[in-house]
Amino acid sequence: MMNVVILCDGNPPRPEQLKEALKHSSLFIAADGGAFTAKSMGVKPDVIIGDLDSYSETGNEQAIVIHDPDQETNDLEKALAYAHKKEGKGVIVFGATGKRLDHTLKNLSVLKQFNHRFKSLVFKDKYSVVFLLPENFKAELPLRTTVSLFPLSGKVEGITTTGLKYALTSGTLENGIQDGSSNLTTEKKIEIDHKKGDLLIFINHKTNR
Repeated sequence: MMNVVILCDGNPPRPEQLKEALKHSSLFIAADGGAFTAKSMGVKPDVIIGDLDSYSETGNEQAIVIHDPDQETNDLEKALAYAHKKEGKGVIVFGATGKRLDHTLKNLSVLKQFNHRFKSLVFKDKYSVVFLLPENFKAELPLRTTVSLFPLSGKVEGITTTGLKYALTSGTLENGIQDGSSNLTTEKKIEIDHKKGDLLIFINHKTNR
């Protein structure tokens, strides 16, 4: 499976996070200003892509630089479209969250837009791993891991969880009515099923930074 790492211009990951992901990737894409973050961490992208309103070509790049001025798509969309064109299957995106809230929300929308095009599509930052759940999801996590569920589609129905402190049985999460933030794992194996809607999971790291 071809693994792809994308680095956007939001809050940067920890350097060790990025470098560990790059060990297992075949393609490293910097989305516009993400190229500056890459440089600051001493890593070199294979491709720099975006409308280049943040990054300016120097002519000395070792990376392929793709200027895509289309204003109907943001830099993450451009990077994901490129990854899909190159037949990427597993994609990790860093720097898609933080800084401007509107950019973060837009990128979560992009996550939904592109999720079906890849075998896996995951956002990672210093605090969390974020992805859309399939209808039936199982995982092993350390006890007392903080897990949050968010109804990206506005409303998600038929949610049943096991292994979480605040359990749901055929429950509903809906923006402005009931959310699923800051739950805790009470068992090492958890299971989350849902029947209708787009359900995001945030699996939080323990970090002092």
